[in-house]
Formats: sequence, C-alpha cells, structure tokens
Amino acid sequence: MTPETKLREKICTLAASMFERGLTNGASGNISARLEDGGLLVTPTGSTMRALDPARLSRFNAEGQLVSGDPPTKEMSLHSAFYDTRRTAGAVVHLHSTHSVALSMLPETDPKNVLPPLTAYSIMRLGKVALLPYFRPGDPDMGQAVRGLAGKRAAVLLANHGPVVAGKTLEAAVNAMEELEETARLTLLTRGMHPIPLNPAQIRDVIEVFDVDWE
Repeated sequence: MTPETKLREKICTLAASMFERGLTNGASGNISARLEDGGLLVTPTGSTMRALDPARLSRFNAEGQLVSGDPPTKEMSLHSAFYDTRRTAGAVVHLHSTHSVALSMLPETDPKNVLPPLTAYSIMRLGKVALLPYFRPGDPDMGQAVRGLAGKRAAVLLANHGPVVAGKTLEAAVNAMEELEETARLTLLTRGMHPIPLNPAQIRDVIEVFDVDWE
C-alpha cells in the first residue's frame, strides 16, 4: 500500500469516527491532508463523513490544480489559507460540532481566545483559539480572515458556523479538533458555576514545557 493510499484510507476512517461520535452530521464538515509530493487530498463537496470513498477524494497537485477525484469542498479557501500561512500544517479539519458552534454565538465569548484555560490539554493542543466573524459558507473571505492572522493561530472558530483546526499531521489535527469540542462542552457545562481555571503560573508552565505559541 502506497503512502497516498494509506492517507486516503486514514482520512475516511477518522472522518467516519468523528461522524459516529456526533462531532459532525449530515453532509457537513471537511478534511484536507498534505501529501509527500506537496499535493493535497480533500474531502469532496456535498459528501458525508459517514461514508467517504477513498478513491473519490479530491486530489490536488503541488501547484494547486485538481487532477483527480470529485469536486472538492467549497471551503477550499479556508484550507489553503492555513497551508499558506502555517508551514507546519500537514492537515486541516473543519467541523460543525455543536458545542463549539454554540460557544461561537454567545456574546460573552472572548474573540481573542474563545476557550477559558480550564485544562492543560486545551492549551497544549490548541494554543489560543480566535473567533472569526460569520461568513456565508464557501465565501472566499473566510480564507482572507485566516490569512489576516498571519499564521499565529492553529485553530479558529467561525461564528455561527464551526471550528477549523490545522495540525502537523492528520492525527494531530483530529485530536486537536476533538479537544476543542470537548473544551467548548466543558465551558458551557460550567458556565455560571464559577469554575476554577488554571492560574497564570500554571498556564505559563504548560506553555514553556510544551512549547506552545501563546502570543
């Protein structure tokens, strides 16, 4: 099995796992992953993560041209913006996960960092998560908004839409996405209950030990 075939299978397996656990639904969400030759594999537009066909994934070459497979997700500008601004990005995952979307709509959510520091793992895997404004699905301006962050954020939350996470590998991006959704859920569960977050010294310790970009 070639590396590309393995990656195709892995995209479909992880997508189905996220669907089965309710992290996305219907025909929502999309995934892309970088290939060894600099090209991309991307989930097709209108597809469901429940049952992706590895052979039908959109295949781009290193010049960004679609060379095989079905037409790609309409959110390509979003994916391209992460690859262009974060050299370490090896995969991008975008979902419409319920708790993250709910958090994006609350007026008290901090647009500079949507997740309170409730656990060390959300800091380790995500850093700060920026809240971006609402854009119509497929609007190229979403990509421009990500580019405006100049590569400083590995994860963003699109208002009234959902989270987007870039990772060094496909597994890292999926794990970080799951951490984002669980932390959003924890945030909503404890809202109004005055939870005790990590203090500044504890946050700084996590940042230094795990080399987290927190600026």
